[in-house]
Amino acid sequence: MFRRSIYKSPQELRAMRAAGEATAAALAEARRLIAPGATGLDLDAAAERAILERGGRSNFKLEPGYRHTLCVSVGDDVVHGIPVDRRFRAGDIVSVDGGAEVDGWNGDAAFTTVIPDPERPDVVAARTRLSEVTEAALWHGIAALASVRRLNEVGFAIEEFVESQGEYGILTDYVGHGIGRSMHEEPPVFNYRVDRRGPAVRPGLVVAIEPMIVAGSVETFIRDDGWTVTTSDGADAAHWEHSVAVHADGIWVLTSEDGGAAALAPLGIVPVPIS
Repeated sequence: MFRRSIYKSPQELRAMRAAGEATAAALAEARRLIAPGATGLDLDAAAERAILERGGRSNFKLEPGYRHTLCVSVGDDVVHGIPVDRRFRAGDIVSVDGGAEVDGWNGDAAFTTVIPDPERPDVVAARTRLSEVTEAALWHGIAALASVRRLNEVGFAIEEFVESQGEYGILTDYVGHGIGRSMHEEPPVFNYRVDRRGPAVRPGLVVAIEPMIVAGSVETFIRDDGWTVTTSDGADAAHWEHSVAVHADGIWVLTSEDGGAAALAPLGIVPVPIS
Protein backbone atom coordinates (compact mmCIF):
# COMPACT_ATOMS: atom_id res chain seq x y z
CA MET A 1 0.00 0.00 0.00
CA PHE A 2 1.32 3.48 -0.88
CA ARG A 3 2.26 5.59 2.13
CA ARG A 4 3.04 9.25 1.80
CA SER A 5 6.52 10.15 3.02
CA ILE A 6 6.64 12.17 6.23
CA TYR A 7 9.35 14.34 4.65
CA LYS A 8 8.45 17.36 2.49
CA SER A 9 10.42 18.67 -0.46
CA PRO A 10 12.00 22.16 -0.33
CA GLN A 11 9.18 23.43 -2.56
CA GLU A 12 6.57 21.97 -0.23
CA LEU A 13 8.25 23.52 2.81
CA ARG A 14 8.10 26.92 1.11
CA ALA A 15 4.41 26.35 0.36
CA MET A 16 3.69 25.73 4.05
CA ARG A 17 4.85 29.19 5.12
CA ALA A 18 1.55 30.89 4.22
CA ALA A 19 -0.50 28.50 6.36
CA GLY A 20 1.82 29.10 9.29
CA GLU A 21 1.57 32.86 8.89
CA ALA A 22 -2.24 32.73 8.71
CA THR A 23 -2.36 30.56 11.82
CA ALA A 24 -0.10 33.00 13.70
CA ALA A 25 -2.26 35.95 12.65
CA ALA A 26 -5.46 34.21 13.74
CA LEU A 27 -4.11 33.42 17.20
CA ALA A 28 -2.73 36.93 17.57
CA GLU A 29 -6.20 38.34 16.90
CA ALA A 30 -7.76 35.95 19.40
CA ARG A 31 -5.18 36.78 22.04
CA ARG A 32 -5.78 40.51 21.61
CA LEU A 33 -9.41 40.07 22.66
CA ILE A 34 -8.96 38.00 25.81
CA ALA A 35 -10.23 40.07 28.72
CA PRO A 36 -13.02 39.95 31.31
CA GLY A 37 -16.36 40.06 29.49
CA ALA A 38 -15.13 38.62 26.19
CA THR A 39 -16.26 35.15 25.10
CA GLY A 40 -14.79 32.21 23.24
CA LEU A 41 -17.16 32.98 20.39
CA ASP A 42 -15.64 36.48 20.12
CA LEU A 43 -12.20 34.93 19.75
CA ASP A 44 -13.50 32.42 17.24
CA ALA A 45 -15.00 35.09 14.98
CA ALA A 46 -11.85 37.21 15.05
CA ALA A 47 -9.64 34.23 14.19
CA GLU A 48 -11.93 33.27 11.32
CA ARG A 49 -11.71 36.77 9.84
CA ALA A 50 -7.93 36.79 10.07
CA ILE A 51 -7.65 33.48 8.22
CA LEU A 52 -10.09 34.49 5.49
CA GLU A 53 -8.27 37.79 4.97
CA ARG A 54 -5.13 35.78 4.18
CA GLY A 55 -6.81 33.57 1.62
CA GLY A 56 -7.16 30.55 3.86
CA ARG A 57 -9.81 28.59 5.68
CA SER A 58 -10.08 27.09 9.13
CA ASN A 59 -8.73 23.55 9.18
CA PHE A 60 -10.47 22.89 12.49
CA LYS A 61 -13.77 23.15 10.61
CA LEU A 62 -12.56 20.31 8.39
CA GLU A 63 -12.55 17.95 11.37
CA PRO A 64 -15.73 15.81 11.16
CA GLY A 65 -18.39 17.20 13.47
CA TYR A 66 -16.48 20.33 14.52
CA ARG A 67 -17.97 23.70 13.53
CA HIS A 68 -15.55 26.26 14.98
CA THR A 69 -12.28 27.90 13.95
CA LEU A 70 -10.70 27.59 17.41
CA CYS A 71 -10.69 25.41 20.46
CA VAL A 72 -10.95 27.52 23.63
CA SER A 73 -10.27 25.75 26.92
CA VAL A 74 -10.70 27.47 30.29
CA GLY A 75 -9.53 26.46 33.75
CA ASP A 76 -9.43 22.68 34.13
CA ASP A 77 -10.29 22.13 30.46
CA VAL A 78 -7.03 21.07 28.82
CA VAL A 79 -7.70 20.88 25.08
CA HIS A 80 -10.48 20.70 22.49
CA GLY A 81 -12.76 23.09 24.36
CA ILE A 82 -15.67 24.35 22.24
CA PRO A 83 -15.99 28.17 22.07
CA VAL A 84 -19.17 29.27 23.86
CA ASP A 85 -20.82 32.50 25.00
CA ARG A 86 -19.58 32.17 28.58
CA ARG A 87 -17.82 35.43 29.49
CA PHE A 88 -14.23 35.28 30.67
CA ARG A 89 -13.59 36.39 34.22
CA ALA A 90 -10.59 37.98 35.89
CA GLY A 91 -8.12 35.28 36.88
CA ASP A 92 -9.17 32.78 34.22
CA ILE A 93 -6.49 30.66 32.57
CA VAL A 94 -7.43 30.37 28.89
CA SER A 95 -5.88 28.10 26.25
CA VAL A 96 -6.54 28.80 22.58
CA ASP A 97 -5.76 26.32 19.79
CA GLY A 98 -6.27 27.02 16.08
CA GLY A 99 -5.06 26.37 12.59
CA ALA A 100 -5.36 27.45 8.99
CA GLU A 101 -5.23 25.76 5.61
CA VAL A 102 -3.84 27.82 2.72
CA ASP A 103 -3.52 26.33 -0.77
CA GLY A 104 -3.88 22.84 0.65
CA TRP A 105 -1.21 23.19 3.34
CA ASN A 106 -1.80 23.39 7.09
CA GLY A 107 -0.63 25.24 10.18
CA ASP A 108 -1.49 24.49 13.82
CA ALA A 109 -0.58 26.35 17.02
CA ALA A 110 -1.80 27.10 20.53
CA PHE A 111 -1.12 29.40 23.46
CA THR A 112 -2.25 29.90 27.05
CA THR A 113 -2.74 33.16 28.89
CA VAL A 114 -3.98 34.23 32.31
CA ILE A 115 -6.32 37.21 32.76
CA PRO A 116 -5.06 39.54 35.52
CA ASP A 117 -7.01 39.61 38.78
CA PRO A 118 -5.76 41.98 41.50
CA GLU A 119 -8.15 40.37 43.99
CA ARG A 120 -6.50 36.92 43.64
CA PRO A 121 -2.77 37.43 43.10
CA ASP A 122 -1.84 33.96 44.38
CA VAL A 123 -4.19 32.24 41.94
CA VAL A 124 -2.95 34.33 39.05
CA ALA A 125 0.68 33.67 39.99
CA ALA A 126 0.17 29.90 40.13
CA ARG A 127 -1.68 29.83 36.82
CA THR A 128 0.86 32.11 35.17
CA ARG A 129 3.65 29.86 36.39
CA LEU A 130 1.88 26.82 34.91
CA SER A 131 1.57 28.56 31.54
CA GLU A 132 5.20 29.71 31.63
CA VAL A 133 6.44 26.19 32.38
CA THR A 134 4.37 24.79 29.52
CA GLU A 135 5.57 27.43 27.07
CA ALA A 136 9.18 26.91 28.10
CA ALA A 137 8.74 23.14 27.73
CA LEU A 138 7.55 23.74 24.17
CA TRP A 139 10.62 25.83 23.34
CA HIS A 140 12.95 23.27 24.90
CA GLY A 141 11.35 20.68 22.64
CA ILE A 142 11.74 22.90 19.60
CA ALA A 143 15.37 23.62 20.49
CA ALA A 144 16.01 19.89 20.77
CA LEU A 145 14.57 19.37 17.29
CA ALA A 146 17.39 21.54 15.95
CA SER A 147 20.08 19.10 17.07
CA VAL A 148 18.71 15.62 17.80
CA ARG A 149 18.97 12.70 15.40
CA ARG A 150 15.66 11.02 16.25
CA LEU A 151 12.29 12.65 16.80
CA ASN A 152 11.47 10.97 20.10
CA GLU A 153 14.44 12.74 21.69
CA VAL A 154 12.19 15.82 21.66
CA GLY A 155 10.00 14.17 24.29
CA PHE A 156 13.05 13.51 26.46
CA ALA A 157 13.92 17.22 26.35
CA ILE A 158 10.38 18.29 27.23
CA GLU A 159 9.98 15.88 30.13
CA GLU A 160 13.43 16.64 31.52
CA PHE A 161 12.61 20.35 31.60
CA VAL A 162 9.17 19.87 33.18
CA GLU A 163 10.61 17.61 35.87
CA SER A 164 13.09 20.35 36.78
CA GLN A 165 10.28 22.83 37.42
CA GLY A 166 8.37 21.14 40.22
CA GLU A 167 5.24 19.06 40.58
CA TYR A 168 3.61 19.25 37.17
CA GLY A 169 2.06 16.50 35.07
CA ILE A 170 2.42 15.89 31.34
CA LEU A 171 -0.62 14.48 29.60
CA THR A 172 0.23 11.17 27.94
CA ASP A 173 -3.05 10.46 26.16
CA TYR A 174 -2.62 13.45 23.83
CA VAL A 175 0.52 14.22 21.83
CA GLY A 176 1.82 16.28 18.93
CA HIS A 177 1.84 15.19 15.31
CA GLY A 178 3.18 15.61 11.84
CA ILE A 179 1.52 18.27 9.70
CA GLY A 180 1.35 19.05 6.00
CA ARG A 181 -1.44 18.34 3.51
CA SER A 182 -3.51 17.28 6.53
CA MET A 183 -3.52 18.95 9.92
CA HIS A 184 -2.85 15.64 11.67
CA GLU A 185 -0.30 13.37 10.02
CA GLU A 186 2.33 10.84 11.01
CA PRO A 187 4.53 10.77 13.00
CA PRO A 188 3.34 11.24 16.59
CA VAL A 189 5.39 13.71 18.63
CA PHE A 190 5.60 12.61 22.24
CA ASN A 191 5.96 15.12 25.07
CA TYR A 192 7.59 12.54 27.34
CA ARG A 193 10.17 9.77 27.27
CA VAL A 194 9.38 6.69 25.21
CA ASP A 195 11.45 3.60 24.49
CA ARG A 196 11.31 3.70 20.71
CA ARG A 197 13.56 6.08 18.78
CA GLY A 198 11.09 7.52 16.28
CA PRO A 199 11.87 8.68 12.73
CA ALA A 200 15.06 10.44 11.73
CA VAL A 201 15.15 14.21 12.09
CA ARG A 202 16.24 15.44 8.68
CA PRO A 203 15.27 18.11 6.14
CA GLY A 204 11.63 17.91 5.16
CA LEU A 205 10.27 16.90 8.57
CA VAL A 206 7.43 19.16 9.74
CA VAL A 207 5.84 18.57 13.13
CA ALA A 208 3.46 20.22 15.57
CA ILE A 209 4.99 20.07 19.04
CA GLU A 210 2.38 20.66 21.76
CA PRO A 211 2.97 19.92 25.43
CA MET A 212 -0.15 19.84 27.61
CA ILE A 213 0.78 20.33 31.25
CA VAL A 214 -1.42 20.14 34.34
CA ALA A 215 -1.02 21.29 37.92
CA GLY A 216 -2.35 18.00 39.30
CA SER A 217 -3.20 14.51 38.08
CA VAL A 218 -2.76 13.62 34.39
CA GLU A 219 -6.05 11.70 34.45
CA THR A 220 -8.70 13.29 32.20
CA PHE A 221 -12.22 12.75 30.92
CA ILE A 222 -14.18 14.09 27.96
CA ARG A 223 -17.16 16.29 28.75
CA ASP A 224 -20.67 15.57 27.48
CA ASP A 225 -20.08 17.79 24.44
CA GLY A 226 -17.91 14.97 23.08
CA TRP A 227 -14.86 17.20 22.60
CA THR A 228 -13.59 19.00 25.70
CA VAL A 229 -10.78 17.18 27.53
CA THR A 230 -10.84 18.05 31.24
CA THR A 231 -8.68 17.14 34.25
CA SER A 232 -10.36 14.57 36.47
CA ASP A 233 -9.27 16.31 39.67
CA GLY A 234 -10.23 19.83 38.56
CA ALA A 235 -6.61 21.01 38.38
CA ASP A 236 -5.64 23.84 36.06
CA ALA A 237 -4.14 23.05 32.65
CA ALA A 238 -2.06 24.80 29.99
CA HIS A 239 -1.36 24.07 26.32
CA TRP A 240 1.25 25.55 23.99
CA GLU A 241 1.95 24.50 20.40
CA HIS A 242 3.89 25.46 17.27
CA SER A 243 4.35 23.92 13.83
CA VAL A 244 8.08 23.57 13.09
CA ALA A 245 9.89 22.74 9.86
CA VAL A 246 13.31 21.15 9.54
CA HIS A 247 15.10 22.19 6.35
CA ALA A 248 18.55 22.04 4.84
CA ASP A 249 19.80 25.12 6.71
CA GLY A 250 18.18 24.59 10.11
CA ILE A 251 14.72 24.87 11.65
CA TRP A 252 11.97 27.45 11.26
CA VAL A 253 8.89 27.84 13.46
CA LEU A 254 6.20 28.29 10.83
CA THR A 255 3.54 29.58 13.25
CA SER A 256 5.72 32.17 15.01
CA GLU A 257 5.97 35.68 13.57
CA ASP A 258 9.77 35.69 13.95
CA GLY A 259 10.30 32.00 13.22
CA GLY A 260 10.98 31.44 16.90
CA ALA A 261 14.06 33.70 17.04
CA ALA A 262 13.30 35.51 20.31
CA ALA A 263 12.27 32.42 22.28
CA LEU A 264 15.08 30.23 20.95
CA ALA A 265 17.89 32.74 21.48
CA PRO A 266 18.28 31.98 25.23
CA LEU A 267 18.56 28.29 24.28
CA GLY A 268 21.38 28.94 21.85
CA ILE A 269 19.38 28.21 18.70
CA VAL A 270 19.14 30.58 15.72
CA PRO A 271 16.27 29.65 13.41
CA VAL A 272 16.86 30.04 9.70
CA PRO A 273 14.13 31.18 7.26
CA ILE A 274 13.06 28.71 4.60
CA SER A 275 14.41 30.00 1.29
